[in-house]
Amino acid sequence: MGFQGTDDATVFPMDRPAATPTWPVAAGSLVVGFVVAQLTGVRPLGGLVLIVGAAWCARRWRARAGTARTVGLLAIYLACFVASHVIADPVGTWPAVAIVAAVTGLSAWAVADAPRRVPAPAARTL
Repeated sequence: MGFQGTDDATVFPMDRPAATPTWPVAAGSLVVGFVVAQLTGVRPLGGLVLIVGAAWCARRWRARAGTARTVGLLAIYLACFVASHVIADPVGTWPAVAIVAAVTGLSAWAVADAPRRVPAPAARTL
């Protein structure tokens, strides 16, 4: 909802899908979710952070990369969350969180945030 005579992107520029990169939110929500769960002792509260972060990212991913890639990025996000629990025993909790946050952030950047190359027009021959 914008003001009369304006569009939402003008009034709320940070809400535009391309205005903010998603990779810091995708990676950071895994870290912050872990911190919240550790500090409060309430694991569902950490899970809420993950849900909010993933939802925020998914909205932007869909606008930038389409539905199929959004589903793929959400699958990576979920797989990384699960993987953090699997690898926590052998590598430690913080290293596990750092690894999965890096994988998630890199995936988000590569699929949704990286500048797209526009192919050069084909040369015309007569």
